Amino acid sequence: MAPKLERFVSPGKGNGLRAAASIRRGELLVSTEPLACCVSKKLVREVCHHCFTRLETLLRCSQCKTARYCNITCQKQAWSVHKRECKCLRGLLPRFPTDSVRLAARLIFALVCFWTFSLFCSLKITDLTSMPEQKKQGLSQLASMLELYLHEEVPDLTQESKVHPSCREALSLVAKVVCNCFTITDGELQESGVGLYPSLSLLNHDCRPNCMMVFEGTKVQLRAVQDISPGEELTISYIESLSLTEDRQRQLEDQYRFTCHCQRCDSEDKDGLMLSGEEAAWCPLKEALPRLEELKHCSHLLSAAGGEVPDENLYKLRITDMALDASIHLQRWEEAMRYGVKTLPVYRLYYPDPHPVHGIQLMRVGKLQHYLEHIEEALDTFKQAYEVLKLTHGDDHPVMTDLMTRMEECRCEVDHKSSSRH
Repeated sequence: MAPKLERFVSPGKGNGLRAAASIRRGELLVSTEPLACCVSKKLVREVCHHCFTRLETLLRCSQCKTARYCNITCQKQAWSVHKRECKCLRGLLPRFPTDSVRLAARLIFALVCFWTFSLFCSLKITDLTSMPEQKKQGLSQLASMLELYLHEEVPDLTQESKVHPSCREALSLVAKVVCNCFTITDGELQESGVGLYPSLSLLNHDCRPNCMMVFEGTKVQLRAVQDISPGEELTISYIESLSLTEDRQRQLEDQYRFTCHCQRCDSEDKDGLMLSGEEAAWCPLKEALPRLEELKHCSHLLSAAGGEVPDENLYKLRITDMALDASIHLQRWEEAMRYGVKTLPVYRLYYPDPHPVHGIQLMRVGKLQHYLEHIEEALDTFKQAYEVLKLTHGDDHPVMTDLMTRMEECRCEVDHKSSSRH
């Protein structure tokens, strides 16, 4: 356990972590590698299966033809983990396991190899008896797939003497993995994989948490984003917090089987602002969101909404974000910058504490401004990003290194421009 943290029983929540001493905002509390991890199924061709770097060209495992690596070095370093999985992947072809099944199998191999079951045993598990039948059936199907997938290496999980008894029942194992896995993200906060970090699975949820997690490859870092007093519980958000209370509650109940009673939920904080404007004006935005694909559709909807729907409206913000992404994809940089700049005051409003999403959004807009030679605006935006990211990522994170390099470039260009005038 990290020096300033201690395990305790949180009333109404079960096990949790709390501060054993005063913690400052921005302080690094935990930095750890996963007990097990794997690249997301939809990204198996795009992300190195060892270091989780995203590259256009990757080397492919000649045996399973599934795992991919940056180079020979990554491939050799991954072999101790991949060699058992490789046989399982070949045995399941042409099918491919889900992320949770592959992660559970990697966990089994890790437990067999290192006997780290004490960490895994500390993980929370969803109460299977109170679970809706449909959800239980889904987990049962995953458990059956796990047994099939493992067959080449572990023919009978229940009889595997090297595996701790708590891991020999496929259904409870899968339920534990599904309930406790974290989505691993890259520097742009895009999904790259899933991992198990048992010490951090003790953290309970809050819709306005006092801690944030960021990743560097597969290593996770936990930092405080508020000052935390001794005895105060440490919390993270299990879900994307930029949602209506009703939607957050529904997702938490469906995925984690609990009802959140945090201050933000009980007060329905900012729900009114997220639904600002006349419903008749923003309802078309809400209805269009699930099927939006092209920039022209986003632009049309935003033009139609005009000034009748405030920028703070959640559905307008989401469509503006989609228009930003689409503009970048189409290399329409001026449009992208315009959409990005429009989101910044709203992000500042909805993320009152330092938040990686806000910091990365500022950095994206700053890059666009810099590319389009709006140098002074870019420098100002980068400075705002720095104030957020120094607390969520710390000075040593690669994202911060990139940001500081860009800030220095902007300063040099501003100085050069100023000296040229004289």
